[in-house]
Amino acid sequence: MKYTVVQRGDEVSKQLTERFHQLVQGYGLILDEQSPDLVLSIGGDGTMLQAFHKYVGQLNRIAFVGIHTGHLGFFADWKPDEIEKLAEMMRLQVGNADIPVVSYPLLEIQTITESGMETSLALNEFTLKGVEETLVAQLNINDEMFEMFRGDGICISTPMGSTAYNKSLGGAMVHPSIEAIQMAEIASINNRVYRTLGSSVILPKHHHCDIYPRTKQHMLLSLDHLYVQRGDVVSIRCRVSPDAKVRFARFRPFPFWSRVREAFIATN
Repeated sequence: MKYTVVQRGDEVSKQLTERFHQLVQGYGLILDEQSPDLVLSIGGDGTMLQAFHKYVGQLNRIAFVGIHTGHLGFFADWKPDEIEKLAEMMRLQVGNADIPVVSYPLLEIQTITESGMETSLALNEFTLKGVEETLVAQLNINDEMFEMFRGDGICISTPMGSTAYNKSLGGAMVHPSIEAIQMAEIASINNRVYRTLGSSVILPKHHHCDIYPRTKQHMLLSLDHLYVQRGDVVSIRCRVSPDAKVRFARFRPFPFWSRVREAFIATN
């Protein structure tokens, strides 16, 4: 089994990385940054997002696993004091053809600009916001006009990302086994000209939404933790990716709702 580590860069994460390398020596685990079978993220949720985008071109063969060293690690199954147990469980999988994994849907974004089309994948969410002025955009669902939006912006999230920015916008939490995307408004303005639904919308697989921003509008686009300002966007199509999924190694059970409770409700 080939593995690599993506770590946050703080002292605790660096020390855990070195400790992990020492633990797996002689286990038959091979350090391979170029084409690993397993990517270990040591840090926070942002570290997992970095790991995902670093290896987004190899999703069909890579599984991710996380150790969180911060206050909140929603993507991580493991705590720092469990690193020996994780190393041992990985050792037991050496030689097995199939690592135990769960697969979750991703958001596909097709952006048409004045110079062509770009396709990207998001693990958590994609957002677009107006720069210096409010965002104005027509929203279509399945090629039919749905609403004319004006406000701070729009957030489109995956089920995994429903617990992130989407949650702060009042969106619903969606179990990641459900193949869907969610569209949530960011401070919409409602008057005689611009009318919006006022609540998040969940679209199933095989549905899509198209966003047509006002021509030449200067926008801030975010893809998980990556940000770019653009003024040449013609349209944006969002849908559940028909081809790609993210795989997480599950060396032990960690139910989604238990994860939600630990992240947002538990006080101890």
